[in-house]
Amino acid sequence: MREMTRRRLFGLGVGATAGWGLAGCDGSHPSGRSKHAGGSGDGRSASTAPPARPIGDGSTSFTGKQPHQPAKPEPLEPGQTPPQFVIFSWDGAGEVGNGLFPRFLDLAKQHGASMTFFLSGLYLLPESKKRLYNPPNNPRGASDIGYLTDAHIKATLANVHRAWLEGHEIGTHFNGHFCSGQGTVGNWTPQQWKSEIEQAKGFVKQWRTNTGWTDLPSLPFDYDKELVGGRTPCLLGQDNLLPTARELGWRYDASSPGGLQVWPARKTGLWNLPLQQIPFPGHSFEVLSMDYNMLANQSVNSTKAPPANYPAWRKQSAQSYIAGFERAYTTNRAPFFIGNHFEQWNGGIYMDSVEEAFKHIAREKEKGADVRLVSFRQFVDWMDVQKPEILAKLRTLDVGQAPAGGWKEFMSGAPASASVGT
Repeated sequence: MREMTRRRLFGLGVGATAGWGLAGCDGSHPSGRSKHAGGSGDGRSASTAPPARPIGDGSTSFTGKQPHQPAKPEPLEPGQTPPQFVIFSWDGAGEVGNGLFPRFLDLAKQHGASMTFFLSGLYLLPESKKRLYNPPNNPRGASDIGYLTDAHIKATLANVHRAWLEGHEIGTHFNGHFCSGQGTVGNWTPQQWKSEIEQAKGFVKQWRTNTGWTDLPSLPFDYDKELVGGRTPCLLGQDNLLPTARELGWRYDASSPGGLQVWPARKTGLWNLPLQQIPFPGHSFEVLSMDYNMLANQSVNSTKAPPANYPAWRKQSAQSYIAGFERAYTTNRAPFFIGNHFEQWNGGIYMDSVEEAFKHIAREKEKGADVRLVSFRQFVDWMDVQKPEILAKLRTLDVGQAPAGGWKEFMSGAPASASVGT
């Protein structure tokens, strides 16, 4: 078997910037008025959202239907070509003053796209209150990603607030990000995952109590209803997470490493949406579709490699994402999943490369291709209305395999007998 991901390491996912005024770090307001995900959003913006109905201590609130959502999904018709879904997601989703969170919100808005932000619950908990966190198999208050300053918590709240109102999904990256030693999430039991999830939700639902801040607006969503999926730290521990996630009513999990560019199936009742192996220009092996895996293979895990290497590495990582997209789009139309962190590793080249890839994909959509830049939640909305036999047939297509005879013939033929997963 080919060597696919030579150094399978995953980043910690710290964060980015902005102000509570729902603007970029320089005070400028985001540009563009596009509806999100290529759908028929209701056009509301942060300034026109309905009055909030507080939930609990007012940290979160009910504001009605989320704006900027796609039209109600429809099942594929016989002979119809499936869309090309692309999901950009962000681990941690903290805002630490480097301008990355608003940068990518602006980019998404300019191109009518939605994304998924996997928020780390600890990013809304002040360090002075860290003993409120009781992580499984670790000391009370411990965290391998640390805690944000008060200013950065406020900036994170601002950007999460803006993200939801602009049509993006708020998932979870859990809390302390433990990836090694006895306390690693890879060793947690289903019951310990339940505790971790309850705490992650609690830090979002009770940030007002935990900070004492009464002059900031509530987050505009009910997190108990909003939270339907997540990604585990370092892509560890999925097998024990899934029974708990299913019990909680989650709909998908994005934690599996080493997936292929094929149509997904369910695992333990949830849609299993893994990071995928994609072409890595200049190499015979493939790399996982995440910024940290690009870094791990390019600079042997160093986040501060010689700057002379940056231009070539930026180009290589951008071309890797683009090659992954083109391979799916021109063959089996498998959904393409990309994971990122709001980080300035190796001079910020991975942020530049993912933006380049995003713009390349968005241009295809804007030229009329049936490309949909959506969140994980929006994608599983579409998957849930498809006929099981159609999804089973799509899963018969291997990586880079186009349907024999073309899509019309392939989608009009006899259904496959494969199951849709359990």
